[in-house]
Amino acid sequence: MVAEETVRRVTRRRVRTRANLLDAAFAVFAAKGFGRVSIEEVCEAAGYSRGAFYSNFDSLDELFFALYRQRADLIAEQVSGALALDGPDLDVPAAVDRVTEVLLLDRDWLLVKTDFLVHAARDPDVAQTLLEHRARLRQAIADRLARARGFAKPPAVLDDAEGAAHAVVAAYDGVTVQLLLDKDVDGARIWLKQLLTALLTDGSGTPQRDPHQ
Repeated sequence: MVAEETVRRVTRRRVRTRANLLDAAFAVFAAKGFGRVSIEEVCEAAGYSRGAFYSNFDSLDELFFALYRQRADLIAEQVSGALALDGPDLDVPAAVDRVTEVLLLDRDWLLVKTDFLVHAARDPDVAQTLLEHRARLRQAIADRLARARGFAKPPAVLDDAEGAAHAVVAAYDGVTVQLLLDKDVDGARIWLKQLLTALLTDGSGTPQRDPHQ
């Protein structure tokens, strides 16, 4: 029992240390930019030694991917949660409203992500890992759309639910680029809603129907 309690304490402490390192890294990356930050700076911001860092992460790249996974999972949960409220019969216009209301539009995160995208673009291995994370986000959206009995066939150019998911993520990417420049979160939500409505409905808020159904 004593050994088990010791293991639990160590595990809780490790989880807390990892979380603190992630929080500190996010703040430092947002302030200085990924690629301009050292492991020592992250450790100093978190109040830990390099040993604590290396007991949790092999590199800043690995730490960033842990951050990215957190945000990607949060966005996927937000999207899936908004889409799930209709049950199996998806009300697309209402779901678009809910998604654009809850979706994470955090400028600090966008600054960090953009810095890392540039870094990944110059390193094929890092780029591949980032592509895999993005693919999981798209798949979460596509799976929900595919399971919705009431979801109409998307416009022909998008082909299917996976095509629609690609378009949704691309719309989000485009809107967030504008947000980085003009800092207008409310405007970004309005523009994203308009784009998603155009992608997933006939533009008037009415879902596109498959003429063969």
